[in-house]
Amino acid sequence: MGKYAQDAKELLRLVGGKENIAAVTHCMTRMRFALQDPAKADVPAIEALKSVKGSFTQAGQFQVIIGNDVADFYDDFVAVSGVSEASKADVKAASANNQNKLQQIMGAIAEVFAPLIPAIITGGLILGFRNVLGDMPYFGPDGTQTLASMSQFWTGVYNFLWLIGESVFHVGIPVGICWSITKKMGGTPMLGIVLGLSLVSGQLMNAYAVPTATAADWANYTWDFGFAQVHMIGYQAQVIPAILAAIVFNYLERFFKKITPSIVQMIVVPFCSLLLGTMAAHFVLGPIGWAIGTWVGNVVMAGITGSARVLFGAIFGGLYAPLVITGLHHMTNAVDLQLIANNENLANPALHGTPLWPMIALSNIAQGSAVLAMIILQKKDENAQQVNIPACLSCYLGVTEPAIFGVNLKYTFPFVCAMIGSSIAGILCCAFGVHANAIGVGGLPGILSINSAYFAQFALCMVVAVVVPFVLTYIVGKRQGIDKQAEIAALGEGNALDEADPTQVTARIASLTVDGTLRAAVSGTVKPLADVADGVFSAGMMGEGVAIDPTEGEVVAPCEGEVAVMMKESGHAVGLRLANGLEVLIHIGLDTVDMQGDGFTCHVNQGDVVHLGDPLISFDRAKIAAAGHKDTVMEIVTEVGEAQDVKLIESGEAKAGETTVVTFA
Repeated sequence: MGKYAQDAKELLRLVGGKENIAAVTHCMTRMRFALQDPAKADVPAIEALKSVKGSFTQAGQFQVIIGNDVADFYDDFVAVSGVSEASKADVKAASANNQNKLQQIMGAIAEVFAPLIPAIITGGLILGFRNVLGDMPYFGPDGTQTLASMSQFWTGVYNFLWLIGESVFHVGIPVGICWSITKKMGGTPMLGIVLGLSLVSGQLMNAYAVPTATAADWANYTWDFGFAQVHMIGYQAQVIPAILAAIVFNYLERFFKKITPSIVQMIVVPFCSLLLGTMAAHFVLGPIGWAIGTWVGNVVMAGITGSARVLFGAIFGGLYAPLVITGLHHMTNAVDLQLIANNENLANPALHGTPLWPMIALSNIAQGSAVLAMIILQKKDENAQQVNIPACLSCYLGVTEPAIFGVNLKYTFPFVCAMIGSSIAGILCCAFGVHANAIGVGGLPGILSINSAYFAQFALCMVVAVVVPFVLTYIVGKRQGIDKQAEIAALGEGNALDEADPTQVTARIASLTVDGTLRAAVSGTVKPLADVADGVFSAGMMGEGVAIDPTEGEVVAPCEGEVAVMMKESGHAVGLRLANGLEVLIHIGLDTVDMQGDGFTCHVNQGDVVHLGDPLISFDRAKIAAAGHKDTVMEIVTEVGEAQDVKLIESGEAKAGETTVVTFA
């Protein structure tokens, strides 16, 4: 039995059993399921497993976040479930049944760009460094020079880095797209690479020179076939021409494989498919793709820079994070790259690049800031922090999935708060007209990729993307009592009576009287639990009960029972178990756990049997007030056991050990 065998066995049951699993595999941190019926998965129970850090559904796959030990967990899961191992391709194929046609198409497009993202991010970071070296005139004695203008060394570095930047964005994008599509469609990847290289060959007029080319220029860049002349256009950084060319090439390769005898396939198929595919790319598809790409870019630019740009910023800034959930966010890479290509030749350098990508970077920052608030709210919850802290760091560095799926969607409100902050930041970003020189790292380092003319404006947008989601998440989290979850866990775990021998426990309290009432645990004024200024108690998250504003600092037993929970270190809470299984928690004050026992004196220990009116805890009301806390005492039925018809008496004056506040049958 492996260390995760028990959780693996429970996960198998919670996903609907072996018969509900079409295929399963794992990646670096997640179990990936293709389920026959996704509705059978008990998501709340799955996320409650100790080994599980979260779950989500994407592209028809039910994914369970395990963490770095996912390989060990997967081995144990295979062992206890008896399911056969499957490849990622098998899981994708099986999960396609859970997607509609549009989702399948969008997912396919996203998968084309996913393998290119490391190169795109690296290229963007490289261009960001060039931005710092050659486009930031903030250095020198008068603060008006760039580093490159001040030093031959930095000039050399600046020029050298363009080698990588050009390789990624001018040449790498079309070649990478052709390779990725060919690989996905089951074609010959090397032929896809050759096709891509034919689109960016040095024999062709560079795409950036095309808009300003004259008739004299075209005289050197035209194929003349006698009956027809075709301009020799390069498609550097062009996305749509590469996509169209690759798709047509792969269908040609499939066609020739189908009709060509196997004995000559090695010669006929590559020759015919590549020749016709390249002709189609340059004679038909390239010009069409160029026109489509230009149209798409113009439409997006009109939205970002037109009279409704503020509305566009609000919508895109707010909705980019939901795109991440669907996996469609990779499609924005194509739009960004098209915008960069379209704007390269504009006369105003401040308009070079893309105004779309800055909003993507801000969305990432906003999601990370919501997690940062959760870190503060859940500072006492060690299990939550194991997910929160890495998720926040990765999000601020541009990788949002751990934050979105592992934290923000789990609680919902942080995700919404981040969307609001991102929307506001998007409004400012569009209002300022911020442009990025390239696609870079999408978090805090993203400022390196911003056009130097907009550094100050983007910095202000970043402040908004940090502060607004953090403040909103913190406020809502406080109201929902998220900061109390660690305390609840402590009350419910590790402090309960050891029940290794249930018979002994039952015998110890079986003879105690259960008269159908719980008396007031403290003297004072009784009020509804809903009136308590704490979301955990007022929302009934711990159970039904009453609150008492005390007039004395003495808590007594409200019934006969056994001390099941005794918070010895803090002294602010005690739990009793009655002979009928009913359990009552008595909690003194709000946030008094922070006092670490100062002002509290415990008179009983866990496991003691107490009778009605026995002293349980004494507390110093003056010290609680001096610490800035309220001393309201909550008396809550956390478990009804065999009790029925539980009723609350939520008003009036009460005397400790005498006045009835809860009745039950």
